[in-house]
Amino acid sequence: MSDSLEFRLLRYIVAVAETLNFTRAAERLYLAQPSLSRQIRDLEEDLGFSIFDRTREGVRITPAGEMIVAYAREILRSSDEVVSMARAVHLGRVPPLRLGFSSFVSMNLLQSFRVKYEAMFPGCQIQLAGGDPTQVLQRINQRALDCAILPMPIDNDLYYVQQISESPLVVCLRSDDPLASQTLLDIQDVAHRIKIFRDPELQPAAHSRLSEMFEEVGIQMHLACSASTPSDMQWMVKAGYGLALIDQMSALDHGLTTRPIAGVNWTSDTAFVHHNRADHIALAFIERSLSQHWRDDRRKKRSSEGVRPEQLKLLV
Repeated sequence: MSDSLEFRLLRYIVAVAETLNFTRAAERLYLAQPSLSRQIRDLEEDLGFSIFDRTREGVRITPAGEMIVAYAREILRSSDEVVSMARAVHLGRVPPLRLGFSSFVSMNLLQSFRVKYEAMFPGCQIQLAGGDPTQVLQRINQRALDCAILPMPIDNDLYYVQQISESPLVVCLRSDDPLASQTLLDIQDVAHRIKIFRDPELQPAAHSRLSEMFEEVGIQMHLACSASTPSDMQWMVKAGYGLALIDQMSALDHGLTTRPIAGVNWTSDTAFVHHNRADHIALAFIERSLSQHWRDDRRKKRSSEGVRPEQLKLLV
């Protein structure tokens, strides 16, 4: 955006856009109307296009001006939020951020979130609360939690959901399993041995999506064992109850290994979630930071991979 768009001028632009009258805008800004008109005109000349059309019928925002007005409003809103948050940090009035999480979320993600939060809001605390996704969402609804980091999908319009991670699903097996000698596993060959899954009741939407993914490659799921935690899943694999699908980022117990799946692009997705009416002062900043980080990550991934294949999304 042009260096000519000083903060002061952004306020002027918004005032004119909201009143569609230079005289009333000048009164709101405690300026002389000729001075306001001149400064807006000088800015338009510097930009090379008009923000406002002046006619006998009044003032109208031009199509190009609509973009400038939207930009000005966003910058001013962000500025007001920053000042409010900085004041709250200075006065020690930022309440602890009550963050829920699922045990199926990578601990690396939680630690990364903590580091970024503490960098954004020095001296502000995070209070963690673990649980299964259904339980955590209930606590968000009850306002017992401000937000959470949870497996996707989360199918409810009550929540703001921002994806923050995407990681391949891989097959978890014993290190002494004959399949461990292969670098890639064909899903058609190993599907009958994948018998250990997350308990469907802990996140029904995730289990339904996983079932769809199997159906899309013409395979029937064989749910023989269900687990409530990643540790339970890995213990069952070690005990010989079957194979499991896990997040590639998962820490592995001794005696276990993982292998990627050939022919499919199944991913384990994680999201930052809060109620649409949540009011913790830090949430707006967290949203913007995570959204920008996700866009940057996706842009880098597309640049490194060229054409990105369509992803089937689920966190198991």
